[in-house]
Amino acid sequence: MSPPMSPPSSPSQRSARTALAVRAGRLAGRVSRRAGMGAGVTIGGRVALAVAPGVIGELAAGRGAVVVSGTNGKTTTTRLLVAALEASGAGVLSNDTGANLASGVASALASGASGAKPVLEVDEAALPRVIAALDPHLVVLTNLSRDQLDRYGEVGTVASRWRQMLASRPGQRVVANAADPLVVWAAQESDTVWVDTGLLWREDATACPACGALLEWGDGSFRSGCGFVMPEAAVRLAGDVVETDGDRVELSLSLPGRWNLANAAMALTAARELGVDMKEAAAAMSGVREVGGRQATWRLPDGRSARLLLAKNPAGWTEVLRFLAGTDSGVVVALNCQVADGKDPSWLWDVPFELLAGRPVGASGERHLDLAVRLHYAGVDFVDDPDPLRAAGRVGGDDVEVVATYSAFVDLVRRVRSLRSA
Repeated sequence: MSPPMSPPSSPSQRSARTALAVRAGRLAGRVSRRAGMGAGVTIGGRVALAVAPGVIGELAAGRGAVVVSGTNGKTTTTRLLVAALEASGAGVLSNDTGANLASGVASALASGASGAKPVLEVDEAALPRVIAALDPHLVVLTNLSRDQLDRYGEVGTVASRWRQMLASRPGQRVVANAADPLVVWAAQESDTVWVDTGLLWREDATACPACGALLEWGDGSFRSGCGFVMPEAAVRLAGDVVETDGDRVELSLSLPGRWNLANAAMALTAARELGVDMKEAAAAMSGVREVGGRQATWRLPDGRSARLLLAKNPAGWTEVLRFLAGTDSGVVVALNCQVADGKDPSWLWDVPFELLAGRPVGASGERHLDLAVRLHYAGVDFVDDPDPLRAAGRVGGDDVEVVATYSAFVDLVRRVRSLRSA
């Protein structure tokens, strides 16, 4: 178990350097906002860290921080966990702007109430650095898959860094996905509560991370000849029910898709670890309808409903497309390849766009022509328009799902909010 926590530090107990860092960061953020250069979260955190490199550790001391990380689902898992804790009466602070590097964590800690519990999503590549500074009470690990290879390298590298990180923290309490071999390998020596989310994406987990041999998959589990096996899970997701040895909790989410059920199972287990009744936590999670623009809805000019979804990598796109295959909606795919997306779009050929055949589809975004080539070879008829909102008005269907990569998504969130406020 985690060591006993020291009392949280109050503003009056902060070192002079940390106090100066907090003020400098707030000032930098304010200047950024007034200059129209963004929300000021990242620059505020960078300034605070430059003034006091230890600002994260000092601001988080004694507050029982919770960290959520993984390739997919960390933002939603964090938001669901925050909802559960707030419903229980706990004071919570979170980096709900999506700034999940060290700078975003520093900004969140500096801006939140001094007695609030930090519940923070952290980028998977930045996790080792942030954990070393934050010293969290609980770590939640959702999944690992390929994402932005030009920035992060192979996913096995990230898993190795996680494993080294946790090995340096004996006794760290972890909630981890038992259905992801890379996560299991990273967390198998920790004090881990395993959650079987029923992972469906296996293309990034074909080889045993321990010995390199091909993994054997069957009956919803995996094993390797070297003895590496899927651990026995204390919590299991079966359809829309989360099962433990002593309880069954039905999930009734407002968020769509099987991937969000997996996110909720992880959040529910973390809430239980923090002393929240699982049924009360599930009820609180059911009220979450939108997460940082994900699942945002608006009306098209012709009166049809449109909804915005985020997908960033082959694993995420596969989950979303499987969900859409069971609907009759029109679909717009918006593809950008900016730094935040990863500049190499070759991953398009690992995504089963064939699932979109036979429905109205739009190819959109800055790299709409790359997408058009992929859709053509998938046998998908489509309209081509670089503007996702215009494309949504051109495709057929009773309603429209707009699925976007990260930078396209961020731009669409801004535009949709403007439309809804008009």
